Amino acid sequence: MKKRGFEVTKAYQDKAINLPQRATKNAAGYDFEAAEDIVIPAVWKQIIQHFTKGSEVSEKIVKPVLVSTGIKAYMGSDEYLQLANRSSNPLKRFLTLSNGVGVIDSDYYNNPDNEGHIMFQFSNFGLTDVQIKKGERIGQGIFLPFLKADNDAAEAERTGGFGSSDKK
Repeated sequence: MKKRGFEVTKAYQDKAINLPQRATKNAAGYDFEAAEDIVIPAVWKQIIQHFTKGSEVSEKIVKPVLVSTGIKAYMGSDEYLQLANRSSNPLKRFLTLSNGVGVIDSDYYNNPDNEGHIMFQFSNFGLTDVQIKKGERIGQGIFLPFLKADNDAAEAERTGGFGSSDKK
């Protein structure tokens, strides 16, 4: 019987995706890799270019970039997968997780919108664009239990993928 783990999404079945693994026997996190090459544009570069062209800054130019992993995760209903940045990303590459910490709920797995495809949201606060190559480690996932408050009355079912839990 499966308890918790990772699978490759259907869209990435033939793309040589590696399942997340722990680097050492005492590591808490499972290392996730990028599923494809992608560039994370420098926020400052975008803002400067916008101002030098004489146009207003749009919130869309500084929008985080979603980096695909090609991975989905299954777990118990009282667990979640916490997504965390690699400790070297901010220091060496100026990459931060735009949402601070990612939370993958158990009901995100196999959702009808994207099959539960896990993606990392990055912003680049450096002065130059950052190239991420397919297979490069980008973050880590840690399975954790969670507790419910007294009088918890949540009954809604997930109806979609990324950002869908507030949709009715």
